Amino acid sequence: MDPWRDEFVAGLELFGRVSAEMQRRGFTRPVLVGGAAVEIYTGGIIATGDFDIVVGRNDVLEDVFVTLGFERPRGAGVATRGWVYRELRMGFEIVDSVLLDGAADRSRVRMFSSRAADDFEIISVEDLIADRMGQYASGSAPDMLGQAQTLFDLYSDADMDYLERRIREETLNEHGIATLRSRRQGDDARSVRA
Repeated sequence: MDPWRDEFVAGLELFGRVSAEMQRRGFTRPVLVGGAAVEIYTGGIIATGDFDIVVGRNDVLEDVFVTLGFERPRGAGVATRGWVYRELRMGFEIVDSVLLDGAADRSRVRMFSSRAADDFEIISVEDLIADRMGQYASGSAPDMLGQAQTLFDLYSDADMDYLERRIREETLNEHGIATLRSRRQGDDARSVRA
């Protein structure tokens, strides 16, 4: 049994179909990034409402979306740049054509396999943590530190040298693994006092 909610599993199945169709057409598979990747890596501890996608050929992916029955939301009050699937209340958005502006090591992208979905590519946990830390450091998304911490706690087997370098790159050398470790120690100290 998958650890995720039914709606998210349906989104994974759909993204797997999209990925398989891109490959069938002779193009590189899109890479899942953002909140949906966080939900996968955390086993549903952190839930998301959308699927952010990096793909080299937007035009081909958009054609795949149309072929599979996706639609662009329309009407008053609709501000999304993404796509939706009729029966699914999750958005699918192309966020870039290059993984983390080319800073991520593309060879670290992982293939995600599940009984529920066709295989698809997902950003590495190290690059995902670094991305969350970069958003946190920008000041625009303070909650991203909590996501980075949860991922860091769950993946103690991550490549720490690569992770340190990538966090430093994404935060303009403002943060590193020590930020994640010090937050954990602060949480432990607070829980002992409580």
